[in-house]
Amino acid sequence: MSIKGNIIIGQSGGPTAVINSSLAGAIEASKAAGIKKIYGMHYGIEGFLHEDIIDLRQAVKDSDDISLLRRTPSAFLGSCRYKLPKIEGNEEVYEKIFSILEKYDIQYFLYNGGNDSMDTVKMLSDYAEMHNKPQKFMGIPKTIDNDLPVTDHCPGYGSAAKYIATSLKEIMVDNDCYGPYRTSVCIIEIMGRHAGWLTAAAALGDNKPDLIYLPEVSFDPDDFIKRIKELAKTKNAIVVAVSEGIKLEDGRFVCELGSSSDKLDAFGHKQLSGVGAYLAAKVSGETGIKARAIEFSTLQRCATHVVSLTDSDEAFNVGYLAAQKAFEGNTGCMITIKVTSRAPYLVTYDQFDIHEIANVERKVPLDWIINDGTYVSEEFIKYARPLIMGELEPYYSEGVPQHLSL
Repeated sequence: MSIKGNIIIGQSGGPTAVINSSLAGAIEASKAAGIKKIYGMHYGIEGFLHEDIIDLRQAVKDSDDISLLRRTPSAFLGSCRYKLPKIEGNEEVYEKIFSILEKYDIQYFLYNGGNDSMDTVKMLSDYAEMHNKPQKFMGIPKTIDNDLPVTDHCPGYGSAAKYIATSLKEIMVDNDCYGPYRTSVCIIEIMGRHAGWLTAAAALGDNKPDLIYLPEVSFDPDDFIKRIKELAKTKNAIVVAVSEGIKLEDGRFVCELGSSSDKLDAFGHKQLSGVGAYLAAKVSGETGIKARAIEFSTLQRCATHVVSLTDSDEAFNVGYLAAQKAFEGNTGCMITIKVTSRAPYLVTYDQFDIHEIANVERKVPLDWIINDGTYVSEEFIKYARPLIMGELEPYYSEGVPQHLSL
């Protein structure tokens, strides 16, 4: 296979604990293929439009750097939430992008992200096809929300799920230390927007919360309070896992009943936060039981000290394969993971048309949500358990984990 031209890799959207493993995979595949220049977009497509470009052969020099990169949180290259405009009527934006690609002799463009990032791959591959451009565009899946369609699961989810299960177990042990002499309610707010995959991971520990609320099912505040009162008759330490995106039957976000922000990002997504604090105040006000909220927030996506080895390895593989597929002449696709067996756990990889993936959300199946919308089934446990297995131990220096930085 004769490979001409250079490659550029970008990271976009919210980081994960293993997004840099995908970057490491793409770098290794590019080196193996003999690519002369391996570039990185500094702050995604937004940085690329400013020609903010990194020489990755200088930034990640050797196998030690690759190993450290895989243990580094956040997006090593920097990320963005930048939506490309529609092609029609905005040709100058795309002309600028392709002029930069030509300037640096970039023939292969890899973009690592979730639903919105795959939209970028779709738009660029569509423009290239319309104008007979030679560049190849491939998507590398990434999202802790686990809501990309087609692929069995998304790199980043397993590690976030492992963090959630681990932290919930520790919180529950802590919450139970006062014995029968004090009743309390602890509400854990978990990310995920409109999909409940992350919140469902609360059920993966051997210590399990009493209630789990996902956004796929309407939330009834009165029923919630009723269940808390019933639990308080027999339990002194009550723990509830709740998704940031739960909604009332009328479609309003529960967080809107509190002090949620109306701010939207570039893709029109509302900032969701505060549902835990709202429900804790509601419990205290209506039952007199002491209640508090814990918001995992960005902790669940950056905790590389509890990364799933399975997740990290799969993230590396999808990055490696995205580069390989681009070198083979493929374009307008995203790498997907197919599980051929869950016990023992075996996977294969493929690619799929980006047009069937961009801007599409996959949610938790309704038949996996049980107990009148307050828990998840054993089917979910069987699905998610393999994804959190194994550990990628950090490298420590002076008592804290080491990371790679630009």
